[in-house]
Amino acid sequence: MDTQKKRQRIFSFEFFPPKDDNARAKLRDATTQLAQLRPKFFSVTFGAGGSTRAGTYETAKDIQAAGHAAAPHISGIASTRDEIRTLLKSYRALGIRHLVVLRGDRPKDGVIHGDFRYANELVEFIRAEAGKDFNIEVAAYPEFHPEASTAEADLDNFARKVRAGANSAITQYFFNPDAYYRFVDACEQRGLDLPIVPGIMPITNYKQLARFSDACGAEIPRWIRKRLEGYGDDLDAIRAFGLDVTTELCQQLLDAGAPGLHFYTLNRAGPTCTIWERLGL
Repeated sequence: MDTQKKRQRIFSFEFFPPKDDNARAKLRDATTQLAQLRPKFFSVTFGAGGSTRAGTYETAKDIQAAGHAAAPHISGIASTRDEIRTLLKSYRALGIRHLVVLRGDRPKDGVIHGDFRYANELVEFIRAEAGKDFNIEVAAYPEFHPEASTAEADLDNFARKVRAGANSAITQYFFNPDAYYRFVDACEQRGLDLPIVPGIMPITNYKQLARFSDACGAEIPRWIRKRLEGYGDDLDAIRAFGLDVTTELCQQLLDAGAPGLHFYTLNRAGPTCTIWERLGL
């Protein structure tokens, strides 16, 4: 953890593009509330196969116009070099200087279209096109990417993204802090020296969390899963327990020297604000 302890702490919050006017109004309210916590940036996700391309751009544009730093996701899958080149120019014109660069989720048909097979190729292209104009975040997987053949192969993939020009990394969410510590130690052994910020998923809905976790390969420890299952449809009990678990995880990570936290907000301010207050941040 030595490489992380020396870093200035960075806090950030993630949104997904809203689908209608009502959802957009709720997102504006969440942004206003969370902006009071002075995050480094608000990231905006990019749907599988480019399914939210326009929504990602418009949401990032709105966040930036409101005086906050937006960090839109850019996905290699389903993107051509010309499309990325145009997008970089558009984001530069908006004053956006922070990007989250990903390979992206495979489309439902499993066929990868576009000019970029892997995230490191997209990072390298952005650096060639834009130099140091953008701060580039990449994804990290403490419990390893679900498509990785081995743990070592996944670390090799992460190293390629870093050496292609990434400035920092945000992890997939996890609930076992040891997975994060071991991942960071493995990166240090490979000479990778950059902030690796833990991704945090507040627990508010067990069925939703289980569905997300099965899809992305994030492990819900058995003791947490069993407690959540035991609460059944008692949403208040699930949220209370979830806040306790997530707050304790955040505190352990910060005490160990993590260089900040990145909250997957699901476009809601309440759970993140509660955890923030409990941590005394």
